Amino acid sequence: MRASRSITVSLLLCAVCLPMPGLGAAAPNEALRERIDAIRYAPGSMVGTDRIFSTRVLPELYERREFAPLWSAPGAEAGLLEAIKAADQDGLDPADYHFTALTRPLAPGDAARATRDILLTDAFLGLLYHLRKGKVDPVSLDPHWNYGGDLTVDDAIVDRLATAIATGNVAAAIAEARPSYPLYSELRRALLEHREIERAGGWPSVAPGPTLKVGMADARTEALRARLAVTDRASTVAPDPQLLDADLMDAVRRFQRRHRIAADGAVGPATLRELNTSVRERIDQLSVNLERVRWVPASAASEYVLVDVAGFRVSLVRDNAVAWRARAVVGRPYRKTPIFSSEITYVVVNPTWTIPPGILGKDTLPAIRRDLGYLARNEMEVVDRNGRVLDPANVDWDRYSGGTFPYMIRQRPGPQNSLGRVKIMFPNQHFVYLHDTPARDLFERDARAFSSGCIRVERPFELVELLLDDSARWNQATLDGIVASGTTRTITLPRPVPVVILYWTAEVDELGRHVFKPDVYERDAGVLAALNRDFDWGQRRIERQVGVGASP
Repeated sequence: MRASRSITVSLLLCAVCLPMPGLGAAAPNEALRERIDAIRYAPGSMVGTDRIFSTRVLPELYERREFAPLWSAPGAEAGLLEAIKAADQDGLDPADYHFTALTRPLAPGDAARATRDILLTDAFLGLLYHLRKGKVDPVSLDPHWNYGGDLTVDDAIVDRLATAIATGNVAAAIAEARPSYPLYSELRRALLEHREIERAGGWPSVAPGPTLKVGMADARTEALRARLAVTDRASTVAPDPQLLDADLMDAVRRFQRRHRIAADGAVGPATLRELNTSVRERIDQLSVNLERVRWVPASAASEYVLVDVAGFRVSLVRDNAVAWRARAVVGRPYRKTPIFSSEITYVVVNPTWTIPPGILGKDTLPAIRRDLGYLARNEMEVVDRNGRVLDPANVDWDRYSGGTFPYMIRQRPGPQNSLGRVKIMFPNQHFVYLHDTPARDLFERDARAFSSGCIRVERPFELVELLLDDSARWNQATLDGIVASGTTRTITLPRPVPVVILYWTAEVDELGRHVFKPDVYERDAGVLAALNRDFDWGQRRIERQVGVGASP
């Protein structure tokens, strides 16, 4: 991730308020002042036919400029209008930024010019903010979200914003506001390509029917070939257009890999569903994921662990490049892995597992009530708050629920331990961490949502060795020796490493192919609905951050 942006959003806004070279000392504009007073004292007031959303920051901005117009420089207004028109390339709606009102011919008179100036400023602030932080409040969709913090910009950006309007270089300021993560530019490119496909008429659908397999002749194969020609460059010419031949099967496999389906080359229900997802739905999916990238603040970390929940994958990123990657198992849809960030501080080799409250009440206690031998078979013991091991025969198991159980149930280290041979710890309120697992077969599945919320990692000791970053002291042979000893060993990292747990259902892979993942937690619809709602929430968020009140 790119270097930290160190100055808060209040400076971003003040930068626009600074005296701007080239404008001179414009006289106060009484028409502007009257409208600004109305905005300040009548939240929700209209300017022209549009409601102004920044009813605290915007008045302060004009007051600092003694109510002089902001948009007098040649080219500034045209640059902003072009940027607003192109907002759909970022999955945003130009209508949110007064586009209809601003593209009407300007009526004569000071009042009309004042109205237009205010609408331009409100649109500029809103678009800048939405590109930097997103339009939707992620906390409103997921209370676990903790990636917050003030919007920040670096000094160079502040300087550019201070002169952007005056020089007519508004488009550059807006381009600077976009996230610099490679994923954002890749998704943006994918969105543009899918909009082109939509303008060209989309892609054909494939009719339902029996599973299509290689060697079969079926009239639907022609539609399949035409569908794949649009996005997968499959051959549209074949000796027998109704035959699912080897070349077409290979194209189906490529499609399946890009949609995270078992790549068997057969067109069954899951593959048919993805084939018949419309281009409009893919555009919406890309827009949703662009929004998700905007939610994530820039980080100064040159190294971090990235958990891609919807992609069932864990990566170690160093200097903006993937240094290591492995498959992962994440939480079931009814026990979702939470989306949050923290810092990895230590690892435990040969860990014990103290069963967390949720699993204790839902799974473990009911199993013990059915059969007390469950504890011995699973290498579990009952421990009191002082660490003393109790005889399970002396516990009245019918008396307690998960919330009232006065003891802990702990699984001893060993090959049966649910955490496997190592766990990677980062403090959080969710009892979630990365860990090994004895259930290795699950990594072979295409969809890997099987855990109770923690992240099971394929090849975890490779990641541990990289995190410890001292090959002379902590190499694979050393770690293998600790495992063989059976002794629980806690090892502190030489420095904390950030861990970022995210959820996105679209990306572009290392070969430049568009990837659409199953929405395993069914979250896309909620983000899309919020993205399509009116514009005002994000602007209220600007108000809160600059400390001038929570209401618009």
